[in-house]
Amino acid sequence: MMTSQQPDYDAIVIGAGFAGLAAIHHLREAGLSVKVFDRAADIGGTWTWNRYPGAMTDSESYYYCLTFSKELLQEWSWSKRFPDWKETLDYMRFVADKCDMWPHIQLNTEIVSADYQKDSGHWLITTGGGETYTCKYFISGMGMISEPVIPKIEGMDRFKGPLFHSSRWPQEGLDYADKRVGIIGAGATTVQMLPVMAQTAANVTVFHRTPNFIMPAMQKPMTPEWEKEIKDNYDEIVSMCRNHVFGMAFNTAGRNLADTPPEKIQQIFEENWNGSFRWVFETFDDLLSNPEANKMASQFIIDKMRERVDDPEVADLLIPSTDDYPLFAKRPPLDHGYLEAYNRDNVHLVDIKDREPIVEITETGVRTTENDYEFDIIVLATGFRAYTGALEAFPIRGESGESLREKWKKTSACIMGVCTADFPNLFMVTGPQAPFANLPTSIEQNVIWITDCIKKMESEGYDLCVPRQAAEEEWTAHVADIHEQTLMNQGDTVHSWMMGANIENHKPRVLIYFGGANAYYDRLRESVDGGFPEVAFERLAS
Repeated sequence: MMTSQQPDYDAIVIGAGFAGLAAIHHLREAGLSVKVFDRAADIGGTWTWNRYPGAMTDSESYYYCLTFSKELLQEWSWSKRFPDWKETLDYMRFVADKCDMWPHIQLNTEIVSADYQKDSGHWLITTGGGETYTCKYFISGMGMISEPVIPKIEGMDRFKGPLFHSSRWPQEGLDYADKRVGIIGAGATTVQMLPVMAQTAANVTVFHRTPNFIMPAMQKPMTPEWEKEIKDNYDEIVSMCRNHVFGMAFNTAGRNLADTPPEKIQQIFEENWNGSFRWVFETFDDLLSNPEANKMASQFIIDKMRERVDDPEVADLLIPSTDDYPLFAKRPPLDHGYLEAYNRDNVHLVDIKDREPIVEITETGVRTTENDYEFDIIVLATGFRAYTGALEAFPIRGESGESLREKWKKTSACIMGVCTADFPNLFMVTGPQAPFANLPTSIEQNVIWITDCIKKMESEGYDLCVPRQAAEEEWTAHVADIHEQTLMNQGDTVHSWMMGANIENHKPRVLIYFGGANAYYDRLRESVDGGFPEVAFERLAS
């Protein structure tokens, strides 16, 4: 029996990053009351947590932003090609200020449970302080890489100095000058962090497992001429992002390596070696689909990496071979001096996969099978529980009482990354089986779909959006089929977080839609235009 009690809010959103701000804008425009909760002390999502030295975006600044307001795009000025965490955080505060979003945001509030109430069709949200709130629509804006993976290494509680995950860098800052620093993990975070820390630390030792294909960022300042060109063409830039396979403002090459004369291939590679991920997408269109093209691209990157590392033995540890895994089966980091950092006398590299695995953390540092390393600070740059981590970090219970974590033990089944069966009126922004792409682009496309779905419900008097089990099975099978057709299906062999293979006691699974972000955005629009066939709309009995 439906209760007549009204919920506290039409919509509650967890997460005050890009997703939370986009949700405030679009849901408020649709006439809904909306409240955003975040456990952090500031807005910004990942950019309020990831404050490690060198933290910055890997998407270029001018399209790593929200696009719902042409005025905001014109008013905000970026200082450089890749903004650091502080500039991105300042941008998000600017958006919240200009759009009067602060009244909708409650910070320093951790959500510890969310339970669907069958009688009312509402969601009951409980905070760490014991407060409860109800809403008709419950929306996760918690992000796809926000829940850190903490490795289980014996003795971690014994270390006498600071020991923390890189995404939990002390908010008050940390003085590492003249200190001995150990970094466990060598993904994108360490690639950004090491060059900065090495400048003033006494020494830095990186414990790494799998070599990465590392591409140059080639940072540069935003000039008045470049800014004018961007702002004069923002409509085109936004459209490019919407229609690109990775949601970025890149052109397509319009040619395949397989059809290009050998003497032209190296010339094209060299001419386009100007930083960012552009090189992958603006040289040839078949680098991620044709194994031979992928190998040639990989070898070009390998040769470029070797030019920048003085010690051949260190280079052998740092640099993958074309036989290890395809380019992009692991997410390639962008480099701001990482490779050159290993030419410094105070930087050391330890191979913990084959040569000397870590045995334990001691009071004074790290013990491997071969050596004892003494440190003043240990940083765990060990990645995240991608896509599902934040959604599984606290119990979110659906109609059957089963939590998302229980549901997703074997397969992170979803419908387009925005909803999942057995969880009425639950929506996710960039949930599992959504594409891995420029996040603000994907976030806005997801929020638009969610808002359009809610607008249909409100205008037609529906109480429930019930994701169809058949639609979930169809989308999950489609995502798996696409994955099998790409070179990305080797990701689980290299412990890739993109397959969830970095999580202990966790079977790798397809977490990402690899059919192209543009095709995915088209699918979202087709769903809207078709009246949302993936879900059933229902009215509760009065």
